[in-house]
Amino acid sequence: MAELRFDDKIAIVTGAGRGIGRAHAHLLASKGARVVVADLGCEMDGTGSSPEPADDVVREIEANGGVAVTSHATVADEEGAASIVATALGAFGRLDVVINNAGIFAPGPFEALSAAQFRSMLDVHLFGTLFVTKAAWPT
Repeated sequence: MAELRFDDKIAIVTGAGRGIGRAHAHLLASKGARVVVADLGCEMDGTGSSPEPADDVVREIEANGGVAVTSHATVADEEGAASIVATALGAFGRLDVVINNAGIFAPGPFEALSAAQFRSMLDVHLFGTLFVTKAAWPT
């Protein structure tokens, strides 16, 4: 059976700085894809930001012979999501794959979470997926 390859395909992976998103980015790169490692670098609950998680993944991919670039934008608003897609188009000229993986988690019992915490999770999980997909759709 032939090995599944992504040679010369361009992929965006949101939430690619850690966890499953990081694994997706590494796997796609190992299969020949050029990858946009999109990650705001926030804490699990969505607070803060840092370029380090995404930058580290790009360095790891490059050290293994792959090609990757970073986007430190948020998926939680249309402008940030559009800039992630623009990064792919600017760096590689097109886009073939979108993996909407970004997510946050407000830990605590259901009854203790505020409406703002739920809204923040929806902004990333639901609207982040919508905004990135909508920005990528025309390509």
